[in-house]
Amino acid sequence: MISKIRALRTIRIAERPNLLWLEIETDDGLMGLGEAFRGAAAVEAVIHESVAPFLLGRDARQIEGISRHLLTPYVGFGSSSAEIRAASAVDIALWDLAGKRLGVPVHEALGGLSRDRVRSYNTCAGYDYNTKSAQRRDIGAADQARGPYDDQVAFMRDAGALAESLLAEGFTAMKIWPFDIYAPATQGQSITLSDLKRGLEPFEKIRRAVGDKIEIMAELHSLWSYPAALRICQALEPLAITWAEDPIGKMDDVASLAELRRATRVPICASETLGGKIAFRDLLVAGATDVVMLDLTWCGGLTEARKIAALAEAWARPVAPHDCTGPVTLVASLHLALHAPTAIFQEVVRATLATWYRDLVTVLPRLEQGWVLPMEGPGLGTALLPEVAKREDAVVRESRA
Repeated sequence: MISKIRALRTIRIAERPNLLWLEIETDDGLMGLGEAFRGAAAVEAVIHESVAPFLLGRDARQIEGISRHLLTPYVGFGSSSAEIRAASAVDIALWDLAGKRLGVPVHEALGGLSRDRVRSYNTCAGYDYNTKSAQRRDIGAADQARGPYDDQVAFMRDAGALAESLLAEGFTAMKIWPFDIYAPATQGQSITLSDLKRGLEPFEKIRRAVGDKIEIMAELHSLWSYPAALRICQALEPLAITWAEDPIGKMDDVASLAELRRATRVPICASETLGGKIAFRDLLVAGATDVVMLDLTWCGGLTEARKIAALAEAWARPVAPHDCTGPVTLVASLHLALHAPTAIFQEVVRATLATWYRDLVTVLPRLEQGWVLPMEGPGLGTALLPEVAKREDAVVRESRA
């Protein structure tokens, strides 16, 4: 039975201006949920002005064909453009619909579980990291923790105590980014020895506090030139970190990234910022990464992410889905992480899981002693709370056949 798309509805709220939700309604009475992150108003415009005229009236079951069309626009195909972010939101919503239509979770619709749980690591962000403005939060001398899970303040102040706190909750891996604050002085072209030593201090405090009981990832946020990134990575080598993530700006610089990987013993992780399987294929062909990190809302959605995971498997590389964005992305990423054979981690932010994620969706993933368990119920297994669209600060826009 054909399942025609009859409406696309977007919702965004002023409190979280980087987030956009997409609801796709079909004529068989089902609703699919997707999410986009960063440039929400721009993605909203793409959805209603470019995507809706193509999508309305089409069969929602034709996920592959729709994905291929939306991921190859005449203009706008380039890494994680607004067009690709719009396509990602659509794709996630179509997989939610597919699972609901079949009465199974998305991970089963994708082909089934490869594992019954996946290990998590805590990205040590705070409560509002990356969601209330386009700028990342940097911690200065005057910043104070806004609650018990303001982990970005914690890793800059007492990373050892933070590691102990995470271990007490069952986490055995954490990600921090203490070098970021030193990049603006030279626009990331170099880092002084004194700044390098200060950036190393949180890693050293963690090792002194808990030894090798916890794994540490270093996030470098694509801020550094090749020489600066090399200096940082080589300084991190004695601390046996799990990976250095996105060390070079930008991460489509495959040649520099491959050169860096050959020059350091620190494993390289790349890259949440890339869109489409071709960019990841180029990384793998060049030998430029040890761990493949993808973001479902930036790479093209579940359809493209599954292909990227297959490429990673063919190159014997593990996959680690990214989430430092929104609750729907986390849920969709978890379905992929449980399905993809080489997935090793699902990123989480305990601060957001404990607070505002709960105000947006009906169900969140369950964590038990640092492991994330599968979602239950058909489709994604969660939905946007109805009151979100009724908020005073909500912007709701609809395109209908």
